[in-house]
Amino acid sequence: MQPVKKIVHQRHEDKISSELRALLESISHTKKTYKNTFLFQEGMDANEIYILKSGIIQIEKLTADGKELTLRICKMNDLIGELTLFSDEAKYLLSARVLTSGEVLVINRDLLEKALIKDGALTFEFMRWVSNHMRIFQSKIRDLLLNGKKGALYSTLIRLTNSYGIQTNDGILIEMPLTNQQLANFCAATRESVNRMLSELRKLDIVHVNKTGHIIVKDVDFLRQEIGCENCPIEICNID
Repeated sequence: MQPVKKIVHQRHEDKISSELRALLESISHTKKTYKNTFLFQEGMDANEIYILKSGIIQIEKLTADGKELTLRICKMNDLIGELTLFSDEAKYLLSARVLTSGEVLVINRDLLEKALIKDGALTFEFMRWVSNHMRIFQSKIRDLLLNGKKGALYSTLIRLTNSYGIQTNDGILIEMPLTNQQLANFCAATRESVNRMLSELRKLDIVHVNKTGHIIVKDVDFLRQEIGCENCPIEICNID
């Protein structure tokens, strides 16, 4: 593989004002997270939301047929559990699995709601932040429903290049190492079906898997054309 030339995209991070960050930190406490545990699971009472300080957390959901669907890979400063805010008797809609140990800021949902009600400007900013997360969630579900397993894989590869892509002379190297099972979880598919689809893409010279197991996307335009890509902004088309 040729040497790395430049980064295609520095990972998108949500930007919030210093005032909102100060509010969130003032009503929070820090909690350690440990690998292979859950921060919360689908169906539990949603009394808290979280901001990730360090480590990696995967947001996932079990489908009706028992498959694991991965929806987000969260890193530092990502908001987690935000979809439960301003809901009566809220339950977590998704599960948060800790992939790498770290720390989170724990924010009591009731305290946050009361604090936001007192400040209209911060309420607007926070709800815009939550709305952006909802748009990302909806776009991923749309890709899965409208384009099937193949479209879901192609969409996932595009999102990975946006979030973790590095331009090389051979194509866009996805920095994050992923097994075929992990890719399958993004598509609610089986590992065997992802193996077949990746094999087809390799034969077409669309992707290449290097010796370290990293995927290089050689023709991202092919993937976009196959799913009728709408060229969503990077704030929406990412894996975060």
